Amino acid sequence: MHTHQRSRSAGTSLDRRDFLAGLGPAAAAALAMGRVPLVRAADPAPAATADCVVLLWMAGGMAHTETFDPKHYEPFRPGIEAKRVLSTFPAIDTSADGIRFTAGLEEMASVMHEGTLIRTSTIPVVDKITHSKHQYHWHTGYLPPLSVAAPHIGAVIARTLGPRHPDIPAFIDIGETFAEAGREAGAVRSFLSAGFLGAEFGPFCVPMPEDAARRLRGDDGRRQQVDDRLKQFQALLEASPTAELASSHQQESILRSVEQACRLMHSPRARAFDIAAEPKETFATYDTGPFGRGCLLARRLVEAGARFIEVHVPYKPFGYWDTHEHGHERTVTLKQMIDRPVAQLIRDLRDRGLLGRTLVVLASEFSRDPLIEGKDEKRTKASTAAIAAVMQDERHYGMHAHFADAGSVLLWGGGMKRGFVHGETADEHPCKTVRDPVLLEHLHATIYAALGIPATQSFTVERRPFYVTKDGKGVPIRKLFS
Repeated sequence: MHTHQRSRSAGTSLDRRDFLAGLGPAAAAALAMGRVPLVRAADPAPAATADCVVLLWMAGGMAHTETFDPKHYEPFRPGIEAKRVLSTFPAIDTSADGIRFTAGLEEMASVMHEGTLIRTSTIPVVDKITHSKHQYHWHTGYLPPLSVAAPHIGAVIARTLGPRHPDIPAFIDIGETFAEAGREAGAVRSFLSAGFLGAEFGPFCVPMPEDAARRLRGDDGRRQQVDDRLKQFQALLEASPTAELASSHQQESILRSVEQACRLMHSPRARAFDIAAEPKETFATYDTGPFGRGCLLARRLVEAGARFIEVHVPYKPFGYWDTHEHGHERTVTLKQMIDRPVAQLIRDLRDRGLLGRTLVVLASEFSRDPLIEGKDEKRTKASTAAIAAVMQDERHYGMHAHFADAGSVLLWGGGMKRGFVHGETADEHPCKTVRDPVLLEHLHATIYAALGIPATQSFTVERRPFYVTKDGKGVPIRKLFS
């Protein structure tokens, strides 16, 4: 943390603007809040089937018909009508009877008998589908704009259940560096925080999994440095405007967030962050890039006692899953990035006896279609510029426009059924939901229920309840549970 100090006879004085800028957005937001009480729901807490959640986040919009919901395969040829292109990959069998994926996901297909597939995740469209708005929606349960800073689902879980092990942060985020998000980096940061809950429940961020151990390495000199910095931080808070701007609870919350990081550095459990300690063969299986190595770190953190872990394929405008052109070609590469490490994560958790109490969720903010932007079948200027009704150029071959009427979510472990598929989408264009739609508040209610948290639980903010699912109306999808 960088702050500017000005000397005075009574001690250290800080410029208020510099101090707040140095704290960062999550901590600065916490300063403005008083204590946020957790209000137990009137509904009884469901029996927990999981102790831990791993969210594998496919930022950018993962097309359902190109991944886990194959439709008619149409190979490229110049002049083909875009509406005939439902899948650019042929279908393959999985290890679960009656469930098929698309080619390029053979490893994940081999562990489908361990999980549940939702094919009908749908989202509301207000004005226009945008990445920042719907990533915020997915991670907090609420569509912006809001009068308060909504907390990330991981922060809600950290606040409600606390850590599984006192030395391991309850909420750990892996792989989001913000470096590639460009002008939208601020929007991504806005949902990757504890919001009004306070800094101590925010994410412990690991931008690059291979650097985590080096940053936490606890040799004697570094430990002393960390201890000294904590003492300095405490002194800064005492001399800062927080006495005017924040309650004592919020000051303590910020300090506790720093103390948590210091405790981790002193703990033997910090070794969990050293993915290089894995056997070479295991490391190689996961080593498809930062996301794959993030999955390896996630497995080690589940073993060490983390409560909620998110691993990102990060958001990059017109990059990764934001496939506005060269959709087929880029999806081939993306599948190579995720297929082997996700499957190995499931196998490793199962073989270590951890999958039963760990809920692994793979999701994206929305899906894609070759022609449709949202629920409006008229092409917008943006989609018309990116694609054509007739595909003459192979760069247009794939799914390019944002699509809200269906999307795939995968769930493994944590009490979910095995080898199960929920919902049905149309086999003709547009491939929208035709049976058993799943709204986000119900998906979140299902995740919370697996952890024993009622969907009607709330926090009191600005003298009114803020529910963990939208307006407390989420209903767990009980048919997904085994």
